[in-house]
Amino acid sequence: MTPAFTLLIVDDEKQNRTLLTELLKDDHHLILAKNGEQALQRARSHLPDLILLDVLMPDMDGYAVIRALKNDDLTRDIPVIFVTALDSAGDEEQGLELGAVDYISKPFHPSIVRARIRNHLQSVQQRRLLEQLAMLDSLTGIPNRRRFAQVFDQEWRRCQRDIAPLSLIVVDVDHFKDFNDTHGHAAGDQVLRQVAATLRATLRRPADFVARYGGEEFVILLPGIDRQGARALAEHARREIEALSISHAVTNAMSRVTVSMGGATRIPPEGPPDTELFCLADTYLYEAKRDGRNQVAWAPDHVGCAGKETIPPITAES
Repeated sequence: MTPAFTLLIVDDEKQNRTLLTELLKDDHHLILAKNGEQALQRARSHLPDLILLDVLMPDMDGYAVIRALKNDDLTRDIPVIFVTALDSAGDEEQGLELGAVDYISKPFHPSIVRARIRNHLQSVQQRRLLEQLAMLDSLTGIPNRRRFAQVFDQEWRRCQRDIAPLSLIVVDVDHFKDFNDTHGHAAGDQVLRQVAATLRATLRRPADFVARYGGEEFVILLPGIDRQGARALAEHARREIEALSISHAVTNAMSRVTVSMGGATRIPPEGPPDTELFCLADTYLYEAKRDGRNQVAWAPDHVGCAGKETIPPITAES
């Protein structure tokens, strides 16, 4: 069974690293560092769940290491336990003030070390669960708008580095207010769950992403997929939702639940992520609705969000 947590052990004394390794190797994946510079490099590259850090080390002591960790956005939230021969109240106070979550004095008792590590890792696990829940839409069980913002940022930068297309689709359930008014909100909630599940089922790759953006609106992100492939997926998803044959018995409305979709594809230009791609997809969503709903509309290459000509982007179809 793969260990659930990764621990970084930092100590300049080989004997101390060996003692902690023997004590913890059966329960955790361990990474070792013998000095402060090595500790910072491995903390950044492995992002361990917990760091066991000695204070008395040459060149860069444990206090300098934890300051560097806390000043780095990538590592500042990794909990640190000092394991050191410094056992005065002042030493412990200094370590805790610098951001350590605990302070274990050498020589240590194995059962105490295990217990303290277990307690802190339980806190790590609880925090992870809360973070995951905060990123999920409670009604549909798919990611929410907050998580979409994070993934969009990550995929924008990745496609920017790879000079790869990023496709975005905005999905809206047609006549949803009328459906709620006629069939009730419980039935409307069930529709949203079915639409979410169908959209998720149409995604083919691990990188493909769908989230509930708000209300009856969803968003799909397809990194590395050009316009032709993304539009084909959108059309497939639209047909699958129509094939659910959910009755929509509203006067002057369609007889079954359908969705409209707007999409856009661009290779992200230089600079930080911006709202242009979403704005384009959202604009063409309303184009699909104006043209009769239950269809997909896609932004041309050279049209900006305000409908103005833009510098022609590099695309996979060029």
